[in-house]
Amino acid sequence: MKRIITLTVNNRAGVLNRITGLFTKRHYNIESITVGHTEIEGVSRMTFVIHTDDEAVVEQITKQLNKQIDVLKVMDITDQAIVARELALIKVVSTPSNRNEIYTLIEPFRATIIDVSKDSVVVQVTGESEKVEALIDLLRSYGIKEIARTGTTAFTRGTQKHASLKPYSIV
Repeated sequence: MKRIITLTVNNRAGVLNRITGLFTKRHYNIESITVGHTEIEGVSRMTFVIHTDDEAVVEQITKQLNKQIDVLKVMDITDQAIVARELALIKVVSTPSNRNEIYTLIEPFRATIIDVSKDSVVVQVTGESEKVEALIDLLRSYGIKEIARTGTTAFTRGTQKHASLKPYSIV
């Protein structure tokens, strides 16, 4: 089962390395990681997607992550109401004669062509991972030259602010 774990962390050198090292030491495979700034200066959000059916493993990961110095908050948001998205860039073999066909195919996915060359187009799609996978599967018949995906980024639905996420400094 796919689990989504989010962390808010102090934005300091080495934090990502220490956290991924924790996963590595315990032999937990990470499917994807996204990291970016938050609305609070000096604080970043990390989203990890891992595969496990074992609730004890998720609980253990959460406890171990909470012990890390620069980790401010850890949440397993898998079973909550969330907003989750992924971005993919897909370079597809294309000729002038089949470009309209590709455009028609990607339109229902709200995907866009962001680059055109004489022998390929680059398609950009955002959405849930299943939507991205479905479009990739449809484009395979044209020939995919290259794919770049961001991995899932997510947070819980709603309007609650997490006021407790003030960065701290060690003096």
